Amino acid sequence: MSIFLDVVTAARQYADLPTCLLAVCLCLLAYLYLQRRRNLPPGPRCWPIVGNMPMFNKSAFLPVTLTELAKQYGDVMTIWIGRFPTVVLTGHKTIRTALVKRAEDFSSRKSNKIAAKFRGDGRTAFGVIMASYGPNWKHQRKFALVTLRDFGVGKRSLEGKIKEEVDMLVQEVLLQNGQPFDSKIMIQYCVSDIIISIAFGDRLEYDNPEFLRLIRLLNAAVGCKPTVPDLLTQMIHPVFHHLCRSETSIIVTSEKMYQALREFCAEQIEKHRSTFDPSDIRDVIDAFLLEQQRAQDEQARENFSDKQLQEVLIDLFLAGTDTTATTIRWALLYMMANPEIQEKVHQEIDSVLGQSPPSYAQRSLLPYTTATLAEVQRIKPIAPLSVPHATSRDTSLNGYNIPQDTRIFANLWSVHMDPQLFTEPYKFQPERFLDQDGNFVKNEALIPFSIGPRTCLGEQLGRMEVFMLFVSLMQRFTFRLPEGAPEPSMVGIFEWSTFINLPFPYKMCAIPRE
Repeated sequence: MSIFLDVVTAARQYADLPTCLLAVCLCLLAYLYLQRRRNLPPGPRCWPIVGNMPMFNKSAFLPVTLTELAKQYGDVMTIWIGRFPTVVLTGHKTIRTALVKRAEDFSSRKSNKIAAKFRGDGRTAFGVIMASYGPNWKHQRKFALVTLRDFGVGKRSLEGKIKEEVDMLVQEVLLQNGQPFDSKIMIQYCVSDIIISIAFGDRLEYDNPEFLRLIRLLNAAVGCKPTVPDLLTQMIHPVFHHLCRSETSIIVTSEKMYQALREFCAEQIEKHRSTFDPSDIRDVIDAFLLEQQRAQDEQARENFSDKQLQEVLIDLFLAGTDTTATTIRWALLYMMANPEIQEKVHQEIDSVLGQSPPSYAQRSLLPYTTATLAEVQRIKPIAPLSVPHATSRDTSLNGYNIPQDTRIFANLWSVHMDPQLFTEPYKFQPERFLDQDGNFVKNEALIPFSIGPRTCLGEQLGRMEVFMLFVSLMQRFTFRLPEGAPEPSMVGIFEWSTFINLPFPYKMCAIPRE
């Protein structure tokens, strides 16, 4: 940096400010170029400073673009997001090799000083989703998995809570009287309240001020859009966060929203602490408070601090709300676009369940319905690039060097759209998951929740919710496009802020079934 300052001082004696700035930029570009690691995997030619971002911003759907580029550059490919390399893994074999067989090398998260500042201790992020690979993350993930299991995930004890929310959702849909409506908010409310009942011990009414406050904060946290200062910060250097600080930047906005979320969770923690009874563990918060009491050494107390609990709760809501709600919205969209498949689902549900409420244990009795949901998750994976991984140490793959802390995109979309694994992959065909006798057949290439140690924390809960919500809605309604409405787009919107594959907004009509 001192070299740049010397250049500026000397240039001021002989040139005007624009010339000085140009000289500094040239020096910076030269410095950044020289800093690039050699023998990275090949990839498309990139621009100085911005990398390949111009190409991706013009992409109709980024996972498709990356899949096409891999045909030219290979299954292990480098793209540049600003001045930072990202290695893209394509194909089932390559992804499984990295995330399963080489998990110790490819299971971390990329360090982000800004995120670590407002979601951690300034050095590393807390919680589970964004925490770096290591002992602390393993402690938190084990606790979360055990606690979710203890509170009914995958068991009949949770079905009552899900059924209660489904009944509320059905009533909301009935109030639409068959008229066109957007289901996004009401499905989000339903799924969020299931998470609330697990985390806080009891559901909240949809008009409860605390419930509405939480939903508002969650939507604000995941809905931020990057500004120019954000792009400069991400593509060039974090110093631009301070030089170009804007109250509308995604960094500042996210910091405020996460702070508000932490305050909300802190209030819930204090309420639980005041009524805590170690012999009566009511929910996730109580289970965490019990671990705090049991902590014997400094490391254990650090693993189960209030700060960690706040971040674990935020992770549960962020990971468990939009993903499940979006899967249901895709499923309903495909039912409207394929009425003959919707009718087959109706017939199977009617013949097996009649008007009886569904149970997760009955999915083996509903093979076509289960296959339909599997096909939805294949053709529209919610996180088509997974949550970005990172290398935990310097490593190599397919003969290429990959430095520590390099961001990794696992292109799950490329697996689900591989014609060698799924014939006619762009065709919506539930039968591909059925054998000749009509029984559901698992396919190891179906990986909507990713694979390896960083597979989705809420996979079991998500599968349970999606099955029960979808079956309950299909049992009660026939879904149709509004009269005269254009065919909705079946191409997703890839959201950079959440890495979720969202459907374009659409309205539907829900006709009650007799």
